[in-house]
Amino acid sequence: MAGPRSRPEAGQPPDQPPGRRTGRRLLALALAAGLLAHGADRARAAWDRWIDATELPALTVPVGTEVLARDGTLLRAFPVGDGLWRLAPPQSGVDPRFLSMLVGWEDRRFYSHDGVDRRAILRAAWQSLRHGRVVSGASTLSMQTARLLERGPTGDWRAKLRQARVALALERRLDKDRILDLYLRLAPYGGNTEGVRAASLMWFGKEPRRLTPAESALLVALPQAPESRRPDLPAARPAALAARNRVIERALALGIIDAEAAQTARTAPLPDHRRAFPARAALLADRLRRENPGAPRIETTIDARLQAAAERLATRAVAGQAAQVSAAILLANHRSGEILAEVGAAQFADSASGGFVDMTRALRSPGSTLKPLVYALGMDEGLIHPETLIEDRPAAFGRWQPQNFDNRFRGTVTVRQALVESLNIPVVRLAEALGPARIMASLRQAGMQLSQQGDQPGLAVVLGGTGVSLRDLVQGYGALARGGRVLRLHDRPGAEGDSGAAPVFGRAAAWQVAHVLAGIAPPGGRAAGRVAYKTGTSYGHRDALAVGFDGGFVAGVWMGRPDGTPVPGAFGGEYAAPVLFDLFDALGPRAVALPPPPASVLTVPNAALPRPLRRFAPRGALQAPGPGQRPAEPLSVQFPPDGAVVELSRHALTVRARGGTPPYSWLLNGVPVAVGQPLPVTELSAEPGFSALAVIDAEGRSARAGFRVLPPGQ
Repeated sequence: MAGPRSRPEAGQPPDQPPGRRTGRRLLALALAAGLLAHGADRARAAWDRWIDATELPALTVPVGTEVLARDGTLLRAFPVGDGLWRLAPPQSGVDPRFLSMLVGWEDRRFYSHDGVDRRAILRAAWQSLRHGRVVSGASTLSMQTARLLERGPTGDWRAKLRQARVALALERRLDKDRILDLYLRLAPYGGNTEGVRAASLMWFGKEPRRLTPAESALLVALPQAPESRRPDLPAARPAALAARNRVIERALALGIIDAEAAQTARTAPLPDHRRAFPARAALLADRLRRENPGAPRIETTIDARLQAAAERLATRAVAGQAAQVSAAILLANHRSGEILAEVGAAQFADSASGGFVDMTRALRSPGSTLKPLVYALGMDEGLIHPETLIEDRPAAFGRWQPQNFDNRFRGTVTVRQALVESLNIPVVRLAEALGPARIMASLRQAGMQLSQQGDQPGLAVVLGGTGVSLRDLVQGYGALARGGRVLRLHDRPGAEGDSGAAPVFGRAAAWQVAHVLAGIAPPGGRAAGRVAYKTGTSYGHRDALAVGFDGGFVAGVWMGRPDGTPVPGAFGGEYAAPVLFDLFDALGPRAVALPPPPASVLTVPNAALPRPLRRFAPRGALQAPGPGQRPAEPLSVQFPPDGAVVELSRHALTVRARGGTPPYSWLLNGVPVAVGQPLPVTELSAEPGFSALAVIDAEGRSARAGFRVLPPGQ
């Protein structure tokens, strides 16, 4: 029989079944866990609010402007406003081994932690306790980026806490690549240099995408102690070498490089000096930076190889010359209008020689280099042909009596000879017939901004009595190279080389002049026929010029003193022409042959020319009419009138002259198309587009009209 149940003592709960006691315990545990979880959630929320409330420094890192060649090569870099050399990482990227070494050395868990590496913190704390000193750090790349953004200290615990908070906030707002990009812009590399791009250029003279393992290792090690490890300081070189080799060993251990690469890297010498930053096309780059303030990258049409060749030629050209002599060079593709090389001064850093003056844009006398354009206008007007005879004899034009450069006269010469020998009297005779105002208007239409004295231009313009820049002179010759079509030079990609303006003169006239210029003997015994060119020497030997073109490129060279003082003995043929031909030689296989003549070009000797073209007869040179004779009515083109738009009828164009003395000869775009016509009206074959029509009568008088032809039915 069971004994009686014991009664609980006072204050004690009665016995409960085991199941009920277990349930109560579980309930208590669940309640405690809930309270803990609630507390953890509240702590986590408070932590998140604390991180989210972090006030971040400015994330826009100013970088210096860089001016790039057409292939992305750096032409010139500029420091930021505070004098720091800091450039954006290159668009082509950084050598992958450098990035692997950087992460492997500084922060192996960079791609997995949230900004703070807690394992690294525990490791650093344990090592400090064990050794009684700091053995390793726990700063992540994100924390280092935070410090660099805020320019904060490195050792203070408060600073470390701040860096950790900013790093956590950065990780929430930016991705890993953006954080790494900020580090690559801001990391210090000694002196006034920040960022891996500037450091790679300064220490190795190359872009960071082409770093060797030894170079990568040094750039990984430098930011930890940028001044005490500077390899250009003798006292710091041992520390730099030791730090670099430690990075190499870590890279070998992590499998980033193999044993052979590591051994080669260990034996590689350290750089011993800071290199100058690139300064190609220096004056062009400076102008583009002023025109585009704040732009981090400015792309150009410059060809880096041709630019380097042009700068070498300019430097060589002034070596051994009289004091303060400089040179300017411009090379362009006349099919696209792209400027491929531009040298504004031979030594841009030399203020004594005016290196700060861009002589591609300065107004200077063109000397005789305008003569080919004047002859092209005369041929287009139907006044002359290369085989036309013209007088080179003493002549007065008002009170002006020009002389040839050598003070000699050749008598009767062909236009070809007059241009090849650069005779002055024949071109002035032609200019008088064309009219100085007509010449100036045509040259300006060709893209040449010319200066003039007084309200009206004078005949001296054709002998260099005006101011024009080398750039505009090259632009004018570009129109000659393009068959009369106006060229628009440009140094930024995306622009159009064809201006869309009406041609300055016709293809036949342009080809005839180019053919004459190609026959001028080149300097240095080179074979003629490859480059059509002309030289010029201004009054008092102040400017020596050479301008020319082949089938694809047009170029100009100027030599002289920027301040305009004379250079005794300086001639365009001796100073500038050799540089011009060396520049065309630098094109190598890219050079393009001059084009063949258009089908309509008249290439015959003088005796086979139409009678009015055999000998140049200036306007107004006819004898006065005899007794009882009525003066002839002035010759003019009655139809089509100048500036008209005409629709073709069956591809035939009816033209009509008024006045003058028959027979009449008609030239369309510089090409004789109807010779010895007894009547002042005739039909010509024409093509749609801009056309220049000229008529010459039996006395050699001429008239001209320019018009646009539309296809039938438009």
